[in-house]
Amino acid sequence: MGLGAIDLNLLVALEALLEEKNVTHAGVRLSTSQSAMSGSLARLRRHFNDELLVRVGREYELTPLAERLLPVVQASLHKAEEALSLTRHFEPARSRQRFSIVMSDYVMTVLVEPLLRALAREAPGVRIDFHPLVHGQPENETHLRCHDLMVVPLGYRLPGISEAVMHDRFVCIVDPDNPRLAEGRLTLGDLAEMPHAASAFGKSLTPADRQLETLGIVPRVQVSAPGFSVLPFLVGGTDLVALVPERLARRYEGFARCAVVPTPFPDVPLVEAMHWHHNRHADPAHRWLRETVRAVGAALDDEPVPREIAAADGTHADRVFPELSPAS
Repeated sequence: MGLGAIDLNLLVALEALLEEKNVTHAGVRLSTSQSAMSGSLARLRRHFNDELLVRVGREYELTPLAERLLPVVQASLHKAEEALSLTRHFEPARSRQRFSIVMSDYVMTVLVEPLLRALAREAPGVRIDFHPLVHGQPENETHLRCHDLMVVPLGYRLPGISEAVMHDRFVCIVDPDNPRLAEGRLTLGDLAEMPHAASAFGKSLTPADRQLETLGIVPRVQVSAPGFSVLPFLVGGTDLVALVPERLARRYEGFARCAVVPTPFPDVPLVEAMHWHHNRHADPAHRWLRETVRAVGAALDDEPVPREIAAADGTHADRVFPELSPAS
């Protein structure tokens, strides 16, 4: 069946239905009545010969086909919006363009708030869809094609273009009453003997983990979580220690029961970089997005990123992630 025989507006309805998993919510999102959205769902069910949404208890769940459809529909609509919005010039204040950015929970914690403030000032009509970083994404070119930017630590082998955005350093977090704290510090012996709460990033080690390995310390991981953000809440009231980026630790220091202390070894840098596909490099809207993210990251840095770890081509990325090859 050719595209001319299909109402392409159904793709917009399909995306809303699959993302919201609720006919009423999808209708509110598209400013459409519930009956009209139910009609769209019926047409989509006939077209795909699949229920798409099935009731389980009081909620709806996606069918296996709908699970496969969702990322394809999201990517297709993004490309369509990108094609319709392309011009020789980009006017942020008048644009209603939609961007897609993948980032870790740590970057979301420290970068998204100032980024949204910048957008509110410069481009109030622009929409950004933030997506979590999941295991396997950084090594997959498909994800780089489907999203405008991926913000991941410098050093991953991604096929596109990369540029350092912000830098940080690792610190230790423990319960303030941990008996091992001596004058607000921990020793290497403490890190070797204490149970650890660690973030899980697949097979990749964080720079702090690599530093411990270099020092001959194998952390005794008692608890793991998919990211850094939950770790400050795990150490409170326990004898656990966790190694996390300092900016994230400082944000949680005020309301999570954790004390932020320096690592008992030289500072270990963490450099976050934005990565994008070559086919987006010359697009004026994408250029504006990169400039905005770059400016927000620079404002976060209290001092310039050291030259040896900020190389946009990843030449020195092995100093940050020694176990990974430099970014191409």
